Amino acid sequence: MDTVTTVYSGACPARALLDRIANKWTTLIIGILGEADGPVRFSDLRRSITGISQKMLTQTLRDLERDGLVVRKIYPVIPPRVEYSLTPLGRTLDDPLRALSQWADRHMNEVHAAQHAFDAKSA
Repeated sequence: MDTVTTVYSGACPARALLDRIANKWTTLIIGILGEADGPVRFSDLRRSITGISQKMLTQTLRDLERDGLVVRKIYPVIPPRVEYSLTPLGRTLDDPLRALSQWADRHMNEVHAAQHAFDAKSA
């Protein structure tokens, strides 16, 4: 069985990775880290992503770190300073996710028009 077929199976290990990558918070975090000139502080990430809770940001960053996509650096200062950056593996996701974001920007009006047309037929 080829990869395209197996990825649709719930037992495929790549399925969990696709679930992580397709997560809205992951997409936004990778995008911000990919655009940054250097490491990004936790507080700056939180300010940049409207709607994300501290708990969700922490959990998503931990998951990305565990997956080898993000590296965390802790500075032994008071208060503690924590910075995040993409690993080389994480950088390989930057272009595909940026393309997805650009697609959404380009086609947002078409999708909204389709939604309105669908909703009008359903009403």
